[in-house]
Amino acid sequence: MRQVHTVALIGLGAMGAYFAPRLYEEFGDNFRVIAGGDRKKRLEENGIVINGTRRYFPVVDPKECGEPADLVIIAVKGYGLDQAIEDIRNQVGENTVILSVLNGVDSEQRVIETYGEDKVLYSYMRVSVVMKDGCTSYDPALGNIHFGEKLNEEGAYTDRVLAVKEVFDRCGITNIIDPDMIKGIWFKFMCNVGENLTCALLGIPFGVFRTSDHANAIRRKAMEEVVLIAQELGVDLGKEDMDRQESTLMALPFQNKPSTLQDLEAGKRTEIDMFAGTVIEYGRKLGIATPVNEMFYHAIHVLEEKCGGSFQAAD
Repeated sequence: MRQVHTVALIGLGAMGAYFAPRLYEEFGDNFRVIAGGDRKKRLEENGIVINGTRRYFPVVDPKECGEPADLVIIAVKGYGLDQAIEDIRNQVGENTVILSVLNGVDSEQRVIETYGEDKVLYSYMRVSVVMKDGCTSYDPALGNIHFGEKLNEEGAYTDRVLAVKEVFDRCGITNIIDPDMIKGIWFKFMCNVGENLTCALLGIPFGVFRTSDHANAIRRKAMEEVVLIAQELGVDLGKEDMDRQESTLMALPFQNKPSTLQDLEAGKRTEIDMFAGTVIEYGRKLGIATPVNEMFYHAIHVLEEKCGGSFQAAD
């Protein structure tokens, strides 16, 4: 049976911090974080605070050549994917499996274009992570990773799926193998577009969806645009999928905020191009109107400009 002995991670933000402690505890120096330049120096000198504890992990420069990793996890922001694809090159060998746990719907295809389909499994995350003042916090019991081949039949999983599952099981990382990973990825994307962007635009936490019909109206209209696009692309996504997200959304801690709102509040670049920008692009190609996402796209770019100080009056 195929086995994973070494793991490399690129991106030690919200998603990376979810994996790193447990992978390091299990693999020790056979786990490595890929980072170069000033980022490498900061991680080696200062580490990163995760759930109140300052953690240090082995760090390798992208230019370093050594034994390839058996498993590479890409956990960068969407706008950092192209650079990450290049930076993992020296970690990818003949038997490497790559997981790209980014938000969005096209990261796997972009990795496949460089490294080939035989290297890539499909994946997405379902976890609420809070990043504030350089510290990351989350409840490990509430998060999970979904992964697998495009299609997965229980009892007939491929060797590489079983090998990665064994890693997550050993590390206590809750994992789910979806029968249809493409549907799962589009379902997550639909939820992100509706929930993430509504919260970012209005400056509200997830909990407001429990009480505000107006916030939910915006959220669902945005999700409907994604559903229409997915259906046109042959993805089995529908109203019942929108409805089944309700219980998950209502169970989130009231004050938790999605990543786009956290980025705005921290004065960082958001992933609005990957969210609403992708919806708009598909809509134009397929002849599907996307007015809510067009509003999200421009409005959140304005908020980025505002948070970046672009609107300060000149002296």
